[in-house]
Amino acid sequence: MASLARLRSIVPRRMHLARSIQTAADTTQLQQDAHHSEPFTVKLHEDSFRGYRTDTPSLDVEVTKENLLKWYREMTLIRRVEQAADALYKQKLIRGFCHLAIGQEAISVGINSSTDFNDKIISSYRTHPFVLLRGGDLKSLVGELLGRVCGVSKGKGGSMHVFTEAFQGGHGIVGAQVPLGAGLAFAQKYLGKKAATFAMYGDGASNQGQVFESYNMAKLWNLPCIFVCENNKYGMGTSAERSSSNTEYYTRGDKIPGIQVNGMDIIAVHQASKWAKEWVTSDKGPLLVEFVTYRYAGHSMSDPGTTYRTRDEIQRMRSTQDPIRGLQRYISEWGLASEDDLKSIDKEAKAEVDAAVEEAKQSPQPDEKELWTDIYSAGTEPPFMRGREREEVFYFSQQ
Repeated sequence: MASLARLRSIVPRRMHLARSIQTAADTTQLQQDAHHSEPFTVKLHEDSFRGYRTDTPSLDVEVTKENLLKWYREMTLIRRVEQAADALYKQKLIRGFCHLAIGQEAISVGINSSTDFNDKIISSYRTHPFVLLRGGDLKSLVGELLGRVCGVSKGKGGSMHVFTEAFQGGHGIVGAQVPLGAGLAFAQKYLGKKAATFAMYGDGASNQGQVFESYNMAKLWNLPCIFVCENNKYGMGTSAERSSSNTEYYTRGDKIPGIQVNGMDIIAVHQASKWAKEWVTSDKGPLLVEFVTYRYAGHSMSDPGTTYRTRDEIQRMRSTQDPIRGLQRYISEWGLASEDDLKSIDKEAKAEVDAAVEEAKQSPQPDEKELWTDIYSAGTEPPFMRGREREEVFYFSQQ
């Protein structure tokens, strides 16, 4: 390992002469007076997007007061529930793995804002927000984290395996959801549905062979699949630069076009996601989208997050590029809501989360017999199934 370290020190880094992506959360500007009841136009920063084999989305975006406040409520609620999960884990009420999306709220909210429930979204394990955005509720999410029967997966999936009718999970094997996403897109095309699949993964999974195999099949069959890389700069405790020879993940699809997006500005994420959906539902084939973002916490709750990056770096990102603060500034400076109005939204979100936590705590844990259920779809079970030991046998026919 020492020789490898010496080798890295003598190999010159490539010089990137192209302009880098803008990751500030509050650089969008008004193009006309903000309106309380009608849509109005804003302009994104000129470095909000970069393109590979394609043009980029328009910087002019039409927004409404209603949508901006809705996104603010959703992002605030997501952060509050993630903070609650942090506290519950430290109280040992949440066990096992738990990955928080604090700092990355703009991506889930922005993608959801550009889709409907006919579209498919599948991701890895930093996915609590999608439960709230796509058909679940606070009690069902918190209950699942606590392993209670009121949970969205009946208390048997935990943090990494959450699903709703409109969200396809929630997967614990790194990168394994990407070919599943390509399969969902194949089904959409086969059935003639004008809908998109967002197959999401992190920069840490980007070097998996199955990711590139999925690219190839999607391009070969011209599938309506948007491969979404959430680049939060660190795969577990390893920086992107140390693990990937090419850290411009949106360029890694070979013949598949791609765009890189400021993942800290909710308006940029919304515009890019809307543009991407229009691309794949217009029979243009698959697309790569890289959202450049940042997670404030560690990779999971067992990771303090400060052994491979400095506290100063984390604090700088929190204070200068926070997606919720950025949206808060837009709403305030554009005269759409007062500071007191926004504080009231935050207060309501905290109260909702606190109530859901207490309610979920009252739900019981699953009965032991539930270990044998949901392995097979109803009606397809075998006669019996062995357990951990030879003597441990469960007979489905007797249930």
